[in-house]
This record gives sequence, C-alpha cells and structure tokens, in this order.
Amino acid sequence: MFKSLEYQPKKRSSFRVFLGTCFYRTKRYLQWLTTDETFAKSRQSELNQHVIHTHRTPLYRELKDVDLWYQENKVKNLKIAVRELDKVVIKPGETFSYWKLLGNTTKRKGYVDGMVLYYGSFKPGIGGGLCQLSNLIYWMTLYTPLTVTERHRHSYDVFPDSNRRLPFGSGATCAYNYLDLKIKNNTNETFQLHVYLTDQALVGEWRSTSPSLTHYEVYEKEHRISHEYWGGYLRHNQIFRKVFNKADVQIDDEFITENHALMMYEPLLEQKTGSSPK
Repeated sequence: MFKSLEYQPKKRSSFRVFLGTCFYRTKRYLQWLTTDETFAKSRQSELNQHVIHTHRTPLYRELKDVDLWYQENKVKNLKIAVRELDKVVIKPGETFSYWKLLGNTTKRKGYVDGMVLYYGSFKPGIGGGLCQLSNLIYWMTLYTPLTVTERHRHSYDVFPDSNRRLPFGSGATCAYNYLDLKIKNNTNETFQLHVYLTDQALVGEWRSTSPSLTHYEVYEKEHRISHEYWGGYLRHNQIFRKVFNKADVQIDDEFITENHALMMYEPLLEQKTGSSPK
C-alpha cells in the first residue's frame, strides 16, 4: 500500500548509509549461496537469428548543472559492462542477474568515477552511470515474453524530463549487489542479449532462437503529480502493456508496475530545458 510519508526526505549519516550497504550486500551474498535459482552465465559467439526487440539511448545529454566529465566517464564504464554482458544467453528456466554477471564495479576492473544518484542528488562513484544499461535492458524486456522477477524503481525524480519519449518510471535502478535486475526465461526458447556502443548511443537487442508469437505495446496510466502535506511533490504513474498475437489481435492487457518518486525540482520546470539521464 502506497504511503506518501515514506517518500519524505530523511537525513542519514554517512556511517548509517555504510552500515546499511554492508547489511544488504551481505544479505544478497547469502541469498546467492542458498538460492535454488539457476543463473545464466554462458555466452555464445554467434548471434541468435531472430531479433525480438531493440532499443537505443543516447550516451550524451544536456543535463543542468552536470559537468561533461560525468558522461565521458559513464561511457568508459559502459564499455566495460557491455563486454561482460554482450551475447549472454538465457536458456529455458534460467535467470539473468545483472550483478551476478557484472560483479562489483572496482578500479581493478578499469571502472572510473561516474554519476551516482544519491538521496535526490548525485555524486561521483566508481562505476557510476551503469543505470543507463539496466534501464535499457529492463525496457527492452517489457517487449518480450521474458519475466522480470526483480526490479527496483528510482525513489527520486532528479532531473526534468523535457524531450523524454519513454514514460516516467520506465527504468530500473541498480546498486551492487542488493538492487539487482533479474529476468527469468519461462519460455521454451533460448534468449540472447546483444548490447554494444556506437559513437553516440547505447544499443541493445533481445534475440531468440525462434520468432516471437506475440508483440507488445507498453504505456502508462494515471500519471499525476501530488503536493504532499509535508511540502514535497511526488510523481506517480502505472505501467501497463497490451499483448497482441501474430494476427495483431489484442489478447491481454497486463499491469506491469506502479511508480512513486520524490521530485527534486518544481513541477513546472518540466517545461523548461533539461533532461533525464535515463
């Protein structure tokens, strides 16, 4: 049940944040040791024949009060992450885990400081910017028969979203290793993730061994902004998708998720210059 008070800004000391991070990371490590899930880990050099869905997002955006080096370093981090994820296959019954495949983002692996969203603002952090990749994978997955089993929404709406073409809340935030993106293959076909960078874009594809029998239309409902009694603004919506068969007949209308986020800018600022980093 949604409670707006949970989104009221809270001040936490850096020590408390550190302890919380240690606790949740340890909890995830224990889950990995005890789970009966079969995680995808194999890759194949050949690409599966059938492209199920593809999407691309720009590497560079005009972001208010954000130095360009954040985005330049983000691209460096994305190049490393893409090498780890490209051509991974998910066999029937397997689960794709973003962090099981990537591992921790350390300097030893070549990761550099990038933008990390932090309690409604941003700061430098090793491996920063990888949310763009998890956002891309999540969005593409909504256009496939794969099942998202874990996804975390952004609790803060940090940047105005002028010129944004995707619905609010269509991404998946990530933080090693406790905020994961997990996708299970409940079909009888093998799926393959293909991700790469061009000079200007991050590009992704979900491919399969067989053509899809269905296609999808993702859309939002009930988008609204509320002014809360404690002074802040919250943004809300719900994400649905229509399912069509090969004859282009709609056979379902599925609820995907609902989103709530604390806005870190005045609502009318959406109409001015600015953009989301997603």
